[in-house]
Amino acid sequence: MHNDFSIFAQRRAALVDIIKSSFGVEQGAIILFAGFEHEHYRYRQESSFYYFTGIQEPATILWLDLDGTATLYLPNYGDKRAVWMHTWLLPTQEVADQIQVDEIKLLGALSQTFEICPLLHTQEYEIFLQRLRMNVDQSRHLFTMTKCMLMEQRFMLNQLAAHIPSLHWHDAGPHIAKLRRKKDQSEIEALYKAVNVTMIAHEGATKAIKPSNYEYEVQAAIEYVFTEAGSQGAAFPSIIGSGINSTVLHYRENNRQMEMGDLVVVDIGAMYDQYCADLTRTFPVGGKFTPRQREIYNIVLECQEFIAGIAAPGYWLNNKEQPDKSLNHLAREFLKQRAHYELPHGIGHFLGLDVHDVGSSAEPLHEGDVITIEPGIYLPHEELGVRIEDNYWIVTGGNVCLSEQLPKSADEIEKMMAE
Repeated sequence: MHNDFSIFAQRRAALVDIIKSSFGVEQGAIILFAGFEHEHYRYRQESSFYYFTGIQEPATILWLDLDGTATLYLPNYGDKRAVWMHTWLLPTQEVADQIQVDEIKLLGALSQTFEICPLLHTQEYEIFLQRLRMNVDQSRHLFTMTKCMLMEQRFMLNQLAAHIPSLHWHDAGPHIAKLRRKKDQSEIEALYKAVNVTMIAHEGATKAIKPSNYEYEVQAAIEYVFTEAGSQGAAFPSIIGSGINSTVLHYRENNRQMEMGDLVVVDIGAMYDQYCADLTRTFPVGGKFTPRQREIYNIVLECQEFIAGIAAPGYWLNNKEQPDKSLNHLAREFLKQRAHYELPHGIGHFLGLDVHDVGSSAEPLHEGDVITIEPGIYLPHEELGVRIEDNYWIVTGGNVCLSEQLPKSADEIEKMMAE
């Protein structure tokens, strides 16, 4: 739990300002929905809801009035939830002051269980629905994310529309994305912690990369580090691709036995305070690159260093109209000239609360963006795949590599494996 929720209050104030100025309205409300629990998965809060609240509790709703008043709605579990789950959010003014909202209310009548699902039972939401109907009747403007959301939240919006046929939403999604894209100092610190844990995990991976070991043994070594270091675990399913699997971009079975002479693509990321790292290294099983592997590896590394050397505000991740300012185009041209090779994926993506974070490639890079740069060469006929990926913070005139300390040259990789 956060000690200081003031940053979330500041973000809500910025969202109110941008909505009022963009839509030219003074009255209305922005309503954001948390995610729901699934018994098969560890709970992870919906990213935008977390960005504006810092709250991990599922099935909650934020009502942000355009006058700046913030109300958090909680399911009414009574005493049931405390028996099954740890919870500290209570509908008291003391807790409201702690998380810096104006008040905390219950959604509706007492729930029959210790959790509620996306299926909207009217009684469990009656207090929230009453306020929503009143605002619709008063023709107040209502805003939410209508496109970029989890499936269960879309389901929730459809159910609300069925209960209140005259309900109309303005899409706040693009404005939320604009705010989320530029990372503040606290976000950079969280990202760096996620990156740091991931760098340590890469070092741990080298101890398990041996002939006759299985890919899942490497995964186990990595995810042990994630847990031992106090992160929230893997930000995405770990990719441990050896041999022919190194040429499969999102290979996730991780069940092949490694052999001497293989390359292993290790594409992993820890999650810290819900912020995600995404780092890739390619390791030789047995500890030494063959001459051919080293040749391909060095081409990929040169491509990454070239792109990292020019990535700065004013460049685009991808721009077909201005190819000389498009990192994607420049990377492709580099690989074509050096290896006569066509890159099968983009050169990178935005990074933050989501591994593929909000951000439009139609806009140039700005200060405060965090991106990946991840060139690769994949040769299935040679069972040879190489990808190198690092995380970069875009700053005035250039960028800062958040993962600079992780060994990367072929010599450094071999030395790390020998140690």
